[in-house]
Amino acid sequence: MTSDRRRSNFLASLFGALVVGLPLTGLAIGGAFDTTNTVTVAPATTTDSAAGVASAAPARSATDVSALYARVSPGVVSVETQTPDGGATGSGFVLDGAGYILTNDHVVAGSTSVRVRFDEGGPVTAKLVGTDESTDLALLKVDPSAHKLTPLALGSSGRLKVGQSAIAIGSPYRLQGTLTTGVISALGRSITAPNNFPIDGVVQTDAAINPGNSGGPLLDAGGRVVGVNAQIATNTGANDGVGFAIPIDTAKQVVPQLKSGGRITRPYLGVSTGDPQTGTGAVVAGVVPGGPADDAGLRLGDRIVSVGGRAITESADVATAVIAHKPGDQIQVRVRRGGSDKTVTVKLGTRPATAAG
Repeated sequence: MTSDRRRSNFLASLFGALVVGLPLTGLAIGGAFDTTNTVTVAPATTTDSAAGVASAAPARSATDVSALYARVSPGVVSVETQTPDGGATGSGFVLDGAGYILTNDHVVAGSTSVRVRFDEGGPVTAKLVGTDESTDLALLKVDPSAHKLTPLALGSSGRLKVGQSAIAIGSPYRLQGTLTTGVISALGRSITAPNNFPIDGVVQTDAAINPGNSGGPLLDAGGRVVGVNAQIATNTGANDGVGFAIPIDTAKQVVPQLKSGGRITRPYLGVSTGDPQTGTGAVVAGVVPGGPADDAGLRLGDRIVSVGGRAITESADVATAVIAHKPGDQIQVRVRRGGSDKTVTVKLGTRPATAAG
């Protein structure tokens, strides 16, 4: 097993466990992240009505799940990469008839070549179209004439409810075409991206996800993709029943920009925050020297109560408020300092490539 490849796995503390990326090989420790910096992208253009998309019908029994698998699994691929140090294996799924395939950034980062395997036939060479470390997503493309393509329908992660059925298909431990089932066990989680920034709004599931599942689809009972499997929380290095998927609504925003080759930029406030011991708001726990918040005069211990006119009741609200803006925007940040309120104007910057560890 290699140990020096960033894409292979990254770890962060969560509830006394480890949050682990899921390619087949390697482990690397991730660092701290700035919880106020979130993904801001162009409006989604991917729709559920694309021609040739696999049909979706409710699945209510083992027989229905079997039928769902037969319909959807041809659109799920195994992803094989080569690097100067070796290689890794993950999963992915077909987005459309043009040959675009979605997977995780940490599966393909640093690769010198990428191949995908469909449910039938040998490996097919794939072009790496673009990657986005901040959302741990990567876009591949294969020659649409090289294999019969089965695009998967995209659902909505924003409409999920805890307790709904969840189905994962992928290649754990190189076992291509593996299906596991469970439920959506929580919503709105936050995990660490390969560049140490947070990914918010993450879908949690107890469907078994293991190394090699990275990049594969998390499906609802109708066979629609609601997430891209990416990490697990574990004390053992294997599945402990807590898996995380990048929300498909995030992917819908990122994919069009990756297709166009555009650079994805995100706003940057330059602070880390935590929840106060009592009351509401978000307490500034760290200020990046020379960053937008530092330039505006925010200090350690300030309690942020509003950002851009949006009330802040807890730390996570800061990220939600920042995501509504873009780099260069000037926003009003109201803080409570020394028993009185103070409003400062912050000019948001552009998120750096990597968060300070």
